[in-house]
Amino acid sequence: MSTATATATLIGPRIKTALPGPNAKRILDGDKQYISPSYTRSYPLVAAKGRGVVVTDVDGNEFLDFSAGIGVTSTGHCHPAVVSAIKKQAETLIHMSGTDFYYESMVTLAERLSKIAPMPGPHKVYYGNSGTEAIECALKLARYHTKRQNVIAFYGAFHGRTMGALSLTASKPQQKRRFGPMVPGVTHVRYPDVYRGMDGSTQSAEAFALSCARFIEDKVFKTTLAPEEVAAIFVEPIQGEGGYVIAPTIFMQELRRICDRHGILLVVDEIQSGVGRTGKWWAVEHTGVHPDIVCLAKGIASGMPLGITMSKAEIMDWVPGSHASTFGGNPVCIAAALATLDVIEREKLLENSTEVGNHMLKRMAIWPNKYPIVGDVRGRGLMIGVEIVKDKKTKEHAAAERDRIVQLAFERGILFLGAGPSTIRIVPPLVVTKEEADAAIEALEESISIVVRAQ
Repeated sequence: MSTATATATLIGPRIKTALPGPNAKRILDGDKQYISPSYTRSYPLVAAKGRGVVVTDVDGNEFLDFSAGIGVTSTGHCHPAVVSAIKKQAETLIHMSGTDFYYESMVTLAERLSKIAPMPGPHKVYYGNSGTEAIECALKLARYHTKRQNVIAFYGAFHGRTMGALSLTASKPQQKRRFGPMVPGVTHVRYPDVYRGMDGSTQSAEAFALSCARFIEDKVFKTTLAPEEVAAIFVEPIQGEGGYVIAPTIFMQELRRICDRHGILLVVDEIQSGVGRTGKWWAVEHTGVHPDIVCLAKGIASGMPLGITMSKAEIMDWVPGSHASTFGGNPVCIAAALATLDVIEREKLLENSTEVGNHMLKRMAIWPNKYPIVGDVRGRGLMIGVEIVKDKKTKEHAAAERDRIVQLAFERGILFLGAGPSTIRIVPPLVVTKEEADAAIEALEESISIVVRAQ
């Protein structure tokens, strides 16, 4: 058990009021009056404080957070070491702008990241403020370095909401509705969503995954894009918003082969799957494939805004003025990131992610046979998806049922979120214990049972 979790262990949630409580209702009224309606809220949680895996709302209700702020609080909420690093740095220097000046910590963090990079060095690092900025940087860098204009991405992908990243995204129509035209030069192809893609034929899952990759050469390059005009292929080793879908190793290996053959850069989006989430520093490490560029954010600073684009050194060959960020690489955020890496290493959170994740997957493995609406349970480490379906043969999505299950779990004090058309994402902080995981699984199973009985 980690130090942070030990000081805040809560085996089960403590719900004291009706949800939402009176203080939460007051804030929800203000939110409705003043805040952009574009945000997606699954249930009325009004957070007041957090510690470890525990989030306390404004009415004193205590929840187990199995969303980790959408995979952000990797070391748990307000880990003492991260808080201390933030305080210390804030008392010394908050901002000077790495775009025009220098911070020693920018070099220190880059050196640390280079040592755990998912591809051989040397490396260079660009700092932004978020995952979408990391993707924007990678898109511009790929075009700059290769002098090519086209890129390939995948259906189901989510890479961000700024216009370049949004153009690569193909997760939900609402994310693009009324924002067109998109940035030109993006072609989408099928991701090997093996569970949804198999149709009962004799084709194996491996063959299906391989065919998805080979479609690029066999069809796209012969009908739509000249390969010598393709700058990069952007891929998530595990699709996040797409439904926690794992890319088979053979698929990633084939992408690498295609990129090598045609001088295309392989860009890996590790924004949600990286920083120990899957039991390794990077999800792509499970495949043995080396990317050319890797994008990360979310868990790297355990709650502070930081986006990073890391590439092989020879690729980041643009000149001053080509790309920059006023706040990217802010010293307070970098201090949080350095503390986060220290905590993950010191508290052996990669090992904990594997151990607790396997524990959860083992407990839930029987659910597809036990419950008619559970179509699949899949994941790596602490990145797990439970797919809810109307019919297991047709694999018809059951979004309403999924949303009802998430709501019921919230009422029982467990915070989950949806992903993809009808998947429940399970993505707790890396400090989670088996006991906390068991409490969350029991609440989730109870919520599934209620929905099944209501049918």
